[in-house]
Amino acid sequence: MEVTKIIEAIEKSRKIIIHRHVRPDPDAIGSQVGLKALIKNSFPEKEVYAVGEDVQSLTFLAQMDQVSDDAYYGSLVIVCDTANQPRIDDERYDTGKQLIKIDHHPVTDSYGDIEWVSTDASSTSEMIVELVLEAQSRGWALNNNAARLLYAGIVGDTGRFKFPSTTVKTFQYAGELVRYDFDRSGLYDELYQAEEKVLRLSGYILQHFQLSDNGLCVIKLTADLLEKYDVSVEESNQLVQVVADVKGIKAWVFLIEEEDQIRVRIRSKGVIINGIAGKYNGGGHPLASGATVYSWEEGNDLVSDLEKVCREYV
Repeated sequence: MEVTKIIEAIEKSRKIIIHRHVRPDPDAIGSQVGLKALIKNSFPEKEVYAVGEDVQSLTFLAQMDQVSDDAYYGSLVIVCDTANQPRIDDERYDTGKQLIKIDHHPVTDSYGDIEWVSTDASSTSEMIVELVLEAQSRGWALNNNAARLLYAGIVGDTGRFKFPSTTVKTFQYAGELVRYDFDRSGLYDELYQAEEKVLRLSGYILQHFQLSDNGLCVIKLTADLLEKYDVSVEESNQLVQVVADVKGIKAWVFLIEEEDQIRVRIRSKGVIINGIAGKYNGGGHPLASGATVYSWEEGNDLVSDLEKVCREYV
């Protein structure tokens, strides 16, 4: 069983370096640094590092470690919450002695000496809770910080337990985490509070969105619009659910213009959209995916494909 193999690999390793995907969300940070905190609490003598670029909006959860190239020699490398290798933050992930993949996305790229993928899990953070419960009899234990990070990851990827990925197991594992002493109210505030400028852009979206006859909502955030509201591409992440409660909506897509590409975020109420995301340099879950296009014309092609699947969806 992969979980047992991962537990044994961690126990045997003196040095462990943990990666996650670029442009991280709370689950990426929560699973990555939650795993680090879990290992350090269970094995204080081990060297454990979490690497990748810091994202300002998530530094309240954790800040990344700086690791030299030499540190990878003989190390165990674990990649959390990353379906395909091009999205792994820090290209040194394959320079260690052994590589492990822990992920809950559908498999599009099989990699690692040990690969544990559970598409039934709400989040990779949920999988880390499963890992520690499996290893409790061997002396593994969470602490308050690890529980806080893993709880943040579960909350983030389940949309505060609203998304269909939330299962009985999700609630059971969340229940295990809230036994620990951390400020849940403060954590929610940090995860979901927004600056005034982001809320004003949210108001603009709500005033100007259009819902097609097929139930698709398309929101285009041009560079000029982002500049007008002084909202960064990273900050626009907070807006992805703003139209989710519109009556009659089947799916919605944000196209966010950057300097040399257009970032695409797709969400759905039932329409399977990760195949389309895969067609446009992306991927993800059946109801929540991301992609990248390189012109508005290509973006319009993506929208046409979404219109088609929305039209066919009953």
